[in-house]
Amino acid sequence: AIEAAKENAQLNTIDNVEFYVGDMKTVFNETFINQHGSPDVIITDPPRDGMHKDVVQQILNIAPQKVVYVSCNSATQARDLALMNDLYKVTQMQPVDMFPQTYHVENVVLLERRN
Repeated sequence: AIEAAKENAQLNTIDNVEFYVGDMKTVFNETFINQHGSPDVIITDPPRDGMHKDVVQQILNIAPQKVVYVSCNSATQARDLALMNDLYKVTQMQPVDMFPQTYHVENVVLLERRN
């Protein structure tokens, strides 16, 4: 996915973006923030179990303006969104049927920081 995003950015001459891939528990640490600054947007697509509580806390500590949360499990997504509710509000939500004829649905949620 990161390679496709990089290719898409290049094709569209977008040069004000950086992509990082890895476990958020290890990528978004204090050293990363000190070197690169805080991100404006975090896009997260966790496994079916949802985000680890430490990852939710890291996002809350970093407090980007927006979080895009992609999930294949609406129950764990709802749990994680509830943990983020004090700082973020859901502004858009879109289910995506990427696997027709199955019960699997991806759900994409845009969260914006409350002011």
